[in-house]
Amino acid sequence: MDEDSFRDFVQTRLSRLSRVAYLLTGDHHAAEDLLQNALAKLASRWKQVRKDGNVDAYLRKILYHEHISAWRRVKLERSHADVPEPAPGPDQMEASIRRIVIEQALAKLTPRQRSVIVLRIFEDLSEADTATAMNCSVGTVKSQLHHALGRLRVLAPELDVLAREAKEVFA
Repeated sequence: MDEDSFRDFVQTRLSRLSRVAYLLTGDHHAAEDLLQNALAKLASRWKQVRKDGNVDAYLRKILYHEHISAWRRVKLERSHADVPEPAPGPDQMEASIRRIVIEQALAKLTPRQRSVIVLRIFEDLSEADTATAMNCSVGTVKSQLHHALGRLRVLAPELDVLAREAKEVFA
């Protein structure tokens, strides 16, 4: 394996990959585990994947499949007692509230819906690239996104307020 090229690849993308893993899992420790497992799988096939050319797409696919597998395992074992995060300082309160609202909203989605939201909205992938990462059709991506957004509107109406605020800020 060409360790230098793999190390360079990871270093240039680590921040973004960490965010994606966190958005998929909703938990820092689970995100670290997910990313570590995905990178280990990528490392074992690095030479071939790099030669094929689309390393980012391959890694996204690994992340998605690892996330679904981990979710299935944890679903069987998990108790519903979540440990709350420590209270943020006063200067971080507004950002923390937004983050919590988004985390809670994403937690209300199925793993496929959550993945399609992360890939299409947060990662800004095309429908075709999302379909490739999720190993499904473009039509499935469209329907999953439609259902996920509809479910979020019903289960987390507070996100509409955040979306309107963001539109005003970036308009």
